[in-house]
Amino acid sequence: MMTRMRMGELTRRAGVTPRTVRYYESIGLMPAGEREGGGQHHYDDAAVARLRKIEQLKLLGLTLDEIGEVIDLYFTDPSGARAKRKVLTMLRKHLIEVNDKIAEVRKLRSELQGHIERFERWLSEHDR
Repeated sequence: MMTRMRMGELTRRAGVTPRTVRYYESIGLMPAGEREGGGQHHYDDAAVARLRKIEQLKLLGLTLDEIGEVIDLYFTDPSGARAKRKVLTMLRKHLIEVNDKIAEVRKLRSELQGHIERFERWLSEHDR
């Protein structure tokens, strides 16, 4: 038997806000809940699992666009291997980007240190 729940129960179980759910639905990360007679959206356990997976992927540093590229794989490939391979590729790309930023910051640090030393030399020569 599948659990059917309203938005409040979904958000409580998944640890997100209704606004987050609606946003994810609007950008295609989540299918919209099923509407019933009174217009209420109803969700199932798969929606909770999907929201939890999205939050886990966000914690890894993936963007919502990147999550959109892999989220379905987690629910269509029972082994999870395809999704993990794709996430690994994304994480490696992120590491390259971080390493590039670190190199840029080190260069900036070196340039700043050089400017500081030049100013200190000039001031020590002219403060007499």
